[in-house]
Amino acid sequence: MEKHYRLILWTLPKIANFPKDQRFLLADRIEMLLLDVLSLLIEATYSAQKQETLKSANLKVEQMRFMMRIAKDMEYVNIKGYDFFCVSLLEIGRMIGGWRRSEEAKQNQNPCVHGYKERSPKERGPDIVTCP
Repeated sequence: MEKHYRLILWTLPKIANFPKDQRFLLADRIEMLLLDVLSLLIEATYSAQKQETLKSANLKVEQMRFMMRIAKDMEYVNIKGYDFFCVSLLEIGRMIGGWRRSEEAKQNQNPCVHGYKERSPKERGPDIVTCP
């Protein structure tokens, strides 16, 4: 999350320098995607079901990559800035992907969707709730 926060701080002044006609189109889209990803990462941090939130964050990272590519092709961002942005976004995407795989592995270890661990009949007692 910290890397994405730093990317936001680096990107906002850059997109503020876009031509006026693009400031409210392309720059606004990039800004919204940056902030949406930050919100999704915060949500995933505190959510019990992280998979869908991380999937959405990953999708927005990909959308952001294409928006910035358009900005580079239109020469609103120089190659060096575009390279920094892409390298940062690639690292953030890898982190999100690793987080998703980690959550998936946790979920596969305990396939019960209710979060309760299956217990053998010997382990079960009248006060123990088991997965239906």
